Amino acid sequence: MGLIQDPTAWVALVTLVVMEVVLGIDNLIFISILTNKLPQENREKARKIGIGLALVMRLALLGTVAWIVQLTNPLFEAFGHPFSWKDLILIAGGLFLVWKATREIHHSVDPVDHKEDMVGGAATITFGSAITQILLLDLVFSVDSIITAVGMTPHLPIMIIAVIAAVTVMLIAATPLANFIEKNPTIVMLALGFLLMIGTTLIAEGMGFHVPKGYIYAAMAFSALVEVLNMFARNARRRKKAETTLH
Repeated sequence: MGLIQDPTAWVALVTLVVMEVVLGIDNLIFISILTNKLPQENREKARKIGIGLALVMRLALLGTVAWIVQLTNPLFEAFGHPFSWKDLILIAGGLFLVWKATREIHHSVDPVDHKEDMVGGAATITFGSAITQILLLDLVFSVDSIITAVGMTPHLPIMIIAVIAAVTVMLIAATPLANFIEKNPTIVMLALGFLLMIGTTLIAEGMGFHVPKGYIYAAMAFSALVEVLNMFARNARRRKKAETTLH
């Protein structure tokens, strides 16, 4: 009741929900691209299971928040930077994202190798493999998200509500985003570029170089806007060509 009547608690809640939703965009792009490689009948199921397990993982991590905070304690020092478990997790997750995005870009642009052609939508991974990869990235993003949340508010109920709200938004947006990516091949390449940038940012963060998230999301928003304008231009050219053909 004290939290409900406290205006600062409401401000913290709204701020944390927005932050969790924004941080969830990275995870959502990865889930959308990965599940689009599954057979049509398994895609939505994989998204729901992956995001549902992400919720369970984040709530479980919130239950061990005292241990999570200790992940920021230095383990060793190298290159003049003290490395903690959080740093190592971010670096590992960043390397995985860079490897995954680079691999998918290669398979998308190589006219010979179509074993994992994202644009063609070939089903090249198993259901279990998709869920495993989603969980690996969920773990990385969850640890980063929880540590950030702890830094914003000391109240566990606020953190729990923010996490549930953010995952709910992810659950609602997952299928529309995945369908949009699948129907627009150029969006696939843009999304893979986003993953490459996000992976590089995670590695930089783990190495001790702070990259303001605002710059990253501003760049992503600008790139998405340019691609939307390109889509409008392509559609206008197609309509004009169709009208010319009819006449």
